[in-house]
Amino acid sequence: MPVFDHPEFDHHQQVVHGCDEASGLRAIIAIHDTRRGPALGGLRIYPYASEADALTDVLRLSRGMTYKSALADLPLGGGKAVIIADPRRDKTPDMLRAMGRLVESLGGRYITAEDSGSSEADMRIIAETTAHVGGLGHDGASGDPSPFTAHGVFCALKSAVRHGLDRSDLAGLRVAIQGVGHVGAHLARQLHDAGASLVLTDVDRDAVGRLADELGADVVAPDAIVDADVDVFAPCAMGAALSPQVVQRLKAPVVCGAANNQLASPEVAERLKERGILYTPDYVANAGGVIEIAWQRRGDYRREDVMRHIEGIGTTLDAIFERALREHRSPALVADDLARERFRPAP
Repeated sequence: MPVFDHPEFDHHQQVVHGCDEASGLRAIIAIHDTRRGPALGGLRIYPYASEADALTDVLRLSRGMTYKSALADLPLGGGKAVIIADPRRDKTPDMLRAMGRLVESLGGRYITAEDSGSSEADMRIIAETTAHVGGLGHDGASGDPSPFTAHGVFCALKSAVRHGLDRSDLAGLRVAIQGVGHVGAHLARQLHDAGASLVLTDVDRDAVGRLADELGADVVAPDAIVDADVDVFAPCAMGAALSPQVVQRLKAPVVCGAANNQLASPEVAERLKERGILYTPDYVANAGGVIEIAWQRRGDYRREDVMRHIEGIGTTLDAIFERALREHRSPALVADDLARERFRPAP
């Protein structure tokens, strides 16, 4: 699959394919930009239908990490890694150690961390063969970034509701959450505690059923969630949740979720704007986990400082939404411009 001519190639600095016959590792690491610092981005383990699909995903995700770190004001660039495998059947300690060796071969230009299909326990195995791993915990606490990611999305959602619905209170707000994995479940609990009512869906029927019972939420089939009569649609599963067809069906006037790469194509941002739907740029909303991992790399980690940094996501979005309104543009385009100003030198 050609890289330079790939539609998702965005002047990535380095794209590395790695293979280990003994363990079955087939992996791709994409480093998008390191001008602000080493490229941090999680390791996704997923049974992609093809190498081409894996390459598309890693190119998009790594680019998003550059923009995410820039708007979160972190001294980091953007990268991502994917392993083509089913994490439930194919993942082994030997495969993870081989992945660590691949990361180590990049000499610190890329730092890996937990993501979809990988866990903190996996990161500890990878750390046996490379020092370039984040999210291993701090002072005995778990390194799971999902609670921090969810809190950032919660802060983002409050900003989006203020700007899109002219509401300062979440009590009585109806939110549809697409995907209740680690981040989606944490977000659901925070919203429930704030007084919101929830409509949930997930391909894991048992997991969504248990969470719905816990929170008194409604459950709908995965293909029906976009039709829910709600105030906010929160995509928290895989990317490309917002296609032109989905945008046409949406009843929610606000979109704010944790998933990466929510727009199936850049043009979808304009479709949302035309329909009067306020879109929250995903890489701004879901930066909480990366912020926490970045603080772990510092020598002065304090949880209150981490949470204050994460809560700044709301302030960043206030500025993005205000500028978008002033310039009659999509928040997605405004966020991209602001991020590029931070990681690309002035001409």
